[in-house]
Amino acid sequence: MTNRYDAIIIGGGHNGLTCAFYLAKAGMRVRVLERRHIVGGAAVTEEFHPGFRNSTASYTVSLLRPQVIADMKLHDRGYRVLERTISNFFPFADTYLKLGGGADRTRAEFARFSQKDADAYPRYDAALEKVAQVLRDIALQTPPNVGGGFSALAAAAKQGWPLAKMDLTTQRDLLDIFTKSARDYLDGWYEDDHVKSAFAFDAVVGNFAGVSTAGSAYVLLHHVFGEVNGKMGAWGHAVGGMGAITQAMAAACLEYGVEISLESPVDKVLVNNGKAQGVKLVGGEELYAPIIAANVGPAMLYRQMVDASDLDDDFRRRIKGFKTGSGTFRMNVALSELPSFTVLPGKDKAEHHTAGIIIAPGLDYMDKAFDDAKAHGWSKQPIVEIKIPSTVDDSLAPPGAHVASLFCQQFSPELPNGQSWDDVREDVADLIINTIDAHAPNFKSSVIARQIHSPLDLERKFGLIGGDIFHGNMGLDQLWAARPVLGNGDYRSPIKGLYMCGSGTHPGGGVTGAPGHNAAHEIIRDRSILWKALHRRK
Repeated sequence: MTNRYDAIIIGGGHNGLTCAFYLAKAGMRVRVLERRHIVGGAAVTEEFHPGFRNSTASYTVSLLRPQVIADMKLHDRGYRVLERTISNFFPFADTYLKLGGGADRTRAEFARFSQKDADAYPRYDAALEKVAQVLRDIALQTPPNVGGGFSALAAAAKQGWPLAKMDLTTQRDLLDIFTKSARDYLDGWYEDDHVKSAFAFDAVVGNFAGVSTAGSAYVLLHHVFGEVNGKMGAWGHAVGGMGAITQAMAAACLEYGVEISLESPVDKVLVNNGKAQGVKLVGGEELYAPIIAANVGPAMLYRQMVDASDLDDDFRRRIKGFKTGSGTFRMNVALSELPSFTVLPGKDKAEHHTAGIIIAPGLDYMDKAFDDAKAHGWSKQPIVEIKIPSTVDDSLAPPGAHVASLFCQQFSPELPNGQSWDDVREDVADLIINTIDAHAPNFKSSVIARQIHSPLDLERKFGLIGGDIFHGNMGLDQLWAARPVLGNGDYRSPIKGLYMCGSGTHPGGGVTGAPGHNAAHEIIRDRSILWKALHRRK
């Protein structure tokens, strides 16, 4: 290895690998620097207890863009996603609701609670799909950069044209989704709290907010613009866990000569006269390249890796105010048996065991979880999604046993009264287990081992500041051209040669590959015509 490259990528998560792939394919000499012992960032599969493997952070797939899958030939490299028979299972105090399995089945399920809601569902689904298509259409487009002259105006017109062509009803739906709370939005469609709960959960996934918080309806939309195997809005399980995706991406990078260095944490971005020159590793080694692409979040990049003197006062002030913290507490557990739910008993594998199992019985319950976290640091009755991937992929656990992902909300990034998450993480983990046990009384006794990721653990282990799984809040003030800061929404930083390619840029969080794809194309666009002519690969 040398210490000089055409481009250096900070962080070997899925967006960093995607960016590296496109740059290397364009003829650049690229090196990826990953702080951990395994490539993949938060999309990794690891053994957390002897014989038990799981996706230890990110845990389900839908948002990965088909163009990225095709360009990196991920299917040829082992990428395979199994669809859920039903999407979600919601146990309530004395009943349950199953969501998914086809429109007719969903309508029949809703009719058990409200015929009016069953009749409204097709219209709701169609309305949401029209707006979701807007996100799909712009996901792989660079947002217009405010102050970017005619080209920015042209880009804004191009991306805004589909909105202008929408009928008035769809434009009203779009405005509602971007400005209303999930509760207000769903109240306009449905009357039954069970039915509303089935949709409202998506509004608080990775969102430190209540379902009554203004703007929470957008996060609901963000979770439905994906697809699995060509089926819009579907979610699935990556065979081999989420790490199978990033391992396939790493293989694609290696094919084009990308150097991937593990246990190579970056300390500082080296800047000279307003231009990025390279990076300094924690151990002191310096590597040089005229292009640095950061797959870390904006909060980590600009608050920790870039010297404050290299940023102007206004940008520095705005980055200081960049909001992070998704209210997430993440656990993995090894189980001796499947959970048997009071409202749907049985330890033998059934379709609800293969779905997302959501402990969020009611909109008031979800709002209370947020209120508790704001007041006390964590929910006394948390929102919990249980995913048991071993029900469809038996390579993850020993015969007869299972692994489960527990994705939990709401948990404040910072605790009151000077407490540390290190002091309370075990007690909070007990609370989460007990919350599930209240609905599935055999759950607690079936836990063989558990792996805990508090918000602080997520920050230390995966570099997610405030434990933010999206690299920054997904509010209207931090989306599209304003992600992370208006005027720098086109993946270019204020420092020449320093780019952003992570989820802190458009279109935001989740395993999409879109920021890495878009940033790479902007980097390539900035290269000189002569360089591209000399280095173009067939």
